[in-house]
Amino acid sequence: MLRIVVVVALLCIIFPGPASCVRLSTKSRWVVDEGSGSRVKLTCVNLVSHLEPMVTEGLDRQPLKYIANAIASRGFNCVRLTWATYMVTKPEYGNLTVAASLRSLNLTDAVSRMSVSNPDLLGLPLLEAYKEVVRGLGDANIMVILDNQVSKPQWCCGNDGNAFFGDDYFDPQEWLQGLTIMASTFKDNPAVVGMSLRNELRGPRSNPADWYKYMQAGAKAVHAANPGVIVILSGLSYDTDLKFLASNPISLTFTDKIMYELHWYSFTGGDAWERSDVNVNRLCGSVTARVNDHAAFVVRDGNNNFKAAPLFISEFGIDERGTRVKDNRYVNCFLAFAAEGDFEWALWTLQGSYYLRNGRSDFEETFGILKARWDEIRNPNFLARLKSIQRPFQDPFSAEAGMYQMVYHPASGLCLAASEDGNLKLDSCDSPSSFTYKPSAGALGVSEKSMCISAQGDGMAAVLSTQCTHQNYTWQVVSDSKLQIAVTVPTSSVNGTAGQMQLCLDGKSSPQVLTNQCLCVADSNCAKTEDVQMQWFKVVQSNRKRT
Repeated sequence: MLRIVVVVALLCIIFPGPASCVRLSTKSRWVVDEGSGSRVKLTCVNLVSHLEPMVTEGLDRQPLKYIANAIASRGFNCVRLTWATYMVTKPEYGNLTVAASLRSLNLTDAVSRMSVSNPDLLGLPLLEAYKEVVRGLGDANIMVILDNQVSKPQWCCGNDGNAFFGDDYFDPQEWLQGLTIMASTFKDNPAVVGMSLRNELRGPRSNPADWYKYMQAGAKAVHAANPGVIVILSGLSYDTDLKFLASNPISLTFTDKIMYELHWYSFTGGDAWERSDVNVNRLCGSVTARVNDHAAFVVRDGNNNFKAAPLFISEFGIDERGTRVKDNRYVNCFLAFAAEGDFEWALWTLQGSYYLRNGRSDFEETFGILKARWDEIRNPNFLARLKSIQRPFQDPFSAEAGMYQMVYHPASGLCLAASEDGNLKLDSCDSPSSFTYKPSAGALGVSEKSMCISAQGDGMAAVLSTQCTHQNYTWQVVSDSKLQIAVTVPTSSVNGTAGQMQLCLDGKSSPQVLTNQCLCVADSNCAKTEDVQMQWFKVVQSNRKRT
């Protein structure tokens, strides 16, 4: 261990910078910096290098330095960089250059463009070019996670021969060989902080018994070759299911180097998010419950000696054109989950286009942050929303600040704050008000003002008051989504008639926060023209230092 620490220290002198000098381990459910002991939250973006050319996407569009700086300047601190096993195990690819690989696929336009944007990479063998990409990311202080996406280079997934151990292109021994080569290759590169063993195991062959056999063998192979990296284990069913671990934990000794991963999209599990008759409260609640049951349980100690470990949501994302209803619904549910759990994550994806995908050259990626020419951001508003979950909400190892509660609004990416006029507003989650909320008591108070939130009536601004015992101050989390915060008021106080009404905090008039009649608490009041997700708020535990 002393030898490793000394080597890392020397590398930090040679390659100064946060990403270059950090050495990560896991401590219970958290990723930590071994040097300082403080939490490091991985907020990554995916970048593809595993398709037929086996060349990192976008190098024909922009210089490597431009791409790395585009990532860092958007607040991402790491990249999940994909690779194909065959790149390092098949002799025919050993000396194949970037230019030759692209030309073999008739991608001559890409060669011409790269001769301008990254001419020094064209003559490099594929693995050397991959190493240059890692170096370039490290120079921008970006941490790198190497993700074994497939064996045979191609677009994932389905029944593509890459799905599970023993499939046509997925020989377990060749896979172990590839993992060992990559782990050894990057052993002395301090930018590489983790290795993901395999993407989206699936298909008719998949079963827990072989998962334990081969995934533990893969973890041991990586750790033996490069004990400095965190080893990331994916589950079954397209990386949505880790439930089998709850009753039968892995038996690896290097538990401070283990992390699990999860994928979650709008299409995960079917088409429910796009149905016109869906109650999004009920759907968000049921989907979140399944994710907690099948994956998020790993962040807590459990029965059968299961030890908590970090959860890395290594793929999530939306069509960033903003036109898909199912994505726009799903992502608010996801962001609430991600904020409350304060998980590690990696957005799918950076690239605005591919050299070649499914037989089409210059294939546009609408899930990409960048547009097809890699020169503009596709959806600045979505990136602005993501900023709210890029900084850690919690650092349990920090003594600087005590825990408080913040109220997060996923549809805007903002948080509740007290305004100077005594009302509430939505503001940056870097400067939220500190709230105290106990469901049993009902009062939703602003700590620094000794005041609480009050409802004045339907369609009126939520205000702050010192009188916190009245019915209009008793707030409860309602609906199946557990994302609406409501107060029950007599309707006579609103329109002069007897009865009661539930009013929910509502952010649709952002930055002003109103109280409006709660939507979709039951199917009977679930109008299709109303956007219930503007009423979604999540109380989040935090000791984030406010700016």
